[in-house]
Amino acid sequence: MAQAILADTFPPEKRGVAFALYGLTAILAPTIGPTLGGWITFNYSWRWIFFINLPVGLAALGLVLRLIEDPPYLARIKAAGVKLDYVGIALLALGVGALQILLDKGQEDDWFGSHFILTLAIVAGVCLVSLVIWEWFHKEAVIDVKLFKNFNFLSSNLMMFTLGILLFSSLVLMPQFLQTLLGYTAELAGFVLSGGAIILLIALPIVGQLTTKVQARYIIAFGWLCLAIAMFYSTKRIDLLISFKSATWLRVAQVTGLGFLFVPITLVAYVGIPAEKSNSVAGLINFMRNMGSSVGTSVVTTLIARRSQYHQNILVSHTSSGNPNLQNSINGLAARLAHAGMSMHEAQSQAYARIYKAVQAQAATLAYIDTFMVLAIGAAIMFVLSFVLKKNVPGTGGELAVG
Repeated sequence: MAQAILADTFPPEKRGVAFALYGLTAILAPTIGPTLGGWITFNYSWRWIFFINLPVGLAALGLVLRLIEDPPYLARIKAAGVKLDYVGIALLALGVGALQILLDKGQEDDWFGSHFILTLAIVAGVCLVSLVIWEWFHKEAVIDVKLFKNFNFLSSNLMMFTLGILLFSSLVLMPQFLQTLLGYTAELAGFVLSGGAIILLIALPIVGQLTTKVQARYIIAFGWLCLAIAMFYSTKRIDLLISFKSATWLRVAQVTGLGFLFVPITLVAYVGIPAEKSNSVAGLINFMRNMGSSVGTSVVTTLIARRSQYHQNILVSHTSSGNPNLQNSINGLAARLAHAGMSMHEAQSQAYARIYKAVQAQAATLAYIDTFMVLAIGAAIMFVLSFVLKKNVPGTGGELAVG
């Protein structure tokens, strides 16, 4: 709704700057969130993460009641007495609700090995397919699925979905890696992410101005290229010895490309779309970003768990009792522990436990590397797709270029 209001309020040639300012909240907020949330959790209580929404929500409510009004075309629709699409709303709520729970609980319940997850998948599939069919033929559809006949709109939604995956995947991966394997507190892991927030704060207004001078598809391609390189670079830099400074700069590299994606992708979605469809465009493209974030979080969580198991099996095969290197390591570690005051039996047990813990840590690190590689490949595919987008005339709100 916020994006739809901006599209209605600003003329097409000013949308780039307006969407850039909106992007500060859409992309910057999830980046700042872990830092602020980690600080609150560490110093006070996790309950305050919810309490701070009260004054913000009340302030927003007051501003909406005072400043927001419907555009003329919505007034005409109201006057015409258009009925709500209750069937579409019901199918949407059931389908998306089931899909969201499926994504949230899938890894925990072993995905389709669980009857509960399988039932949710069937409900989500039936409801969402039925929703598309119903909305396609319904005159007063709650979701205008026919907008997907526009190639740029279809492509921009695919890109926004992928952007949601990469944005929230990297947002989950970095603090999770730092806290589970390197022992960072929630507050310290949040500070690692704060450098990226500063970069976005600088980049987004610049990108808003660039959209008035450079074709959107070139800005989008540059953003995806930066993101692909950053994710690939992450596979080379992630290890158990990474310093706080290196982790912070790595996070900066990961978010640099994001600043060049949100605004132009959003602009591309409006190319060739009538003004009265702004609500539908904004709703669908933000829905795709939100679903991408849910899918991304579930995918990376599953990848980390499954690839950790895979790499642990590979590493354990090299730590058999007959391996002389393993025996030398255990004997040397046990001797040091015994020298520190442990009994020989206890030192031997501790040595085996510490070696096993090291194997688990290395397996998890390799799983993070694999996951970043998957994200790099996804960004590279989107980079290629960027050049298939239609040309637009910069500074005209996304009008198509002739020839």
